[in-house]
Amino acid sequence: MRIFLAGATGVLGRRLIAQFRGRGHEVVGLARSLGNESTIAVLGGTPRRGDLYDVESIAQAAEGADVVVRAATAIPRGARFRPRDWIANDRIRREGTRALTEAAARVHARLYLQEGIVWVAQPETGAPFDETSPVAPRLWYGSAADAESIARDAGRRHGFEVATLRFGMFYGSDAAQTRLMGDALRRRRLPILGPGDAAWSCIHLDDAASAMVAAAEAGGSGLWHVVDDRVVTMAEFFRTFAAVLEAPEPRRVPVSLAKLLIGRSTVSFLTASTRTTNARIRRDLGWSPRFPTIWEGLLEVAEAWKADGFPSPQGAGR
Repeated sequence: MRIFLAGATGVLGRRLIAQFRGRGHEVVGLARSLGNESTIAVLGGTPRRGDLYDVESIAQAAEGADVVVRAATAIPRGARFRPRDWIANDRIRREGTRALTEAAARVHARLYLQEGIVWVAQPETGAPFDETSPVAPRLWYGSAADAESIARDAGRRHGFEVATLRFGMFYGSDAAQTRLMGDALRRRRLPILGPGDAAWSCIHLDDAASAMVAAAEAGGSGLWHVVDDRVVTMAEFFRTFAAVLEAPEPRRVPVSLAKLLIGRSTVSFLTASTRTTNARIRRDLGWSPRFPTIWEGLLEVAEAWKADGFPSPQGAGR
């Protein structure tokens, strides 16, 4: 197959190039700069210049593609998230999805495939949910729900298949937020908030990429939750991460204090429970995670960092 990939140089996109190429597929990556072109070429893809918001340039770059993939994001960095920090990411999800689906129609792609997030259907009660649960986005999740609707409507109008993979909390050795957490844990500056009993559904970036490859190869429409095999609590995630890094036990801070330090929205995100499973994608596509729990996944992260000399042991708090 010929895959056209938007977001080819991101942490997910780089893995997608490697995994698609490893399975014998051709990958054309959308590039915005000379640096992006070099990265795509080194990974084994074919770079094509284009603008994510310009249908004509995308259609030219995607000519001949069987599958159009949106893995592009602009996730803000740092520990405090405010609504305005998500403006760029919202634009990618809304305007970028419109442009990519229009381009997919023009080049007669058979499948449009995109990343999504499980939080769009997260119940406020913290109850378990799945792909059949109602979409009720809160906080900054609205654009992800819109992207699903935009793609689904475009597929109906133009006659191509549409697949959305909703991911749980990403982590990986080269992910900015994972590196931020790891460094903070080493310095004992990443506390557990309140009782730490919020439930998180997580996914290693390698497994996120393999799920997208499985969906592309299956070729049909669908909506799937992509998470590992075991929901964990915030406290368990931080303690496991600290353990594999040989870092000190994380402190605890009251939720009320955390709201003052990092803001109500960020605390709401971190303390809301996200209980979902990968049952549907296992059944439909035969996919399963290489890292079934955070223990295996975070151990791989720690080993990769050890080889790279990150995080630095100097200054680690005790």
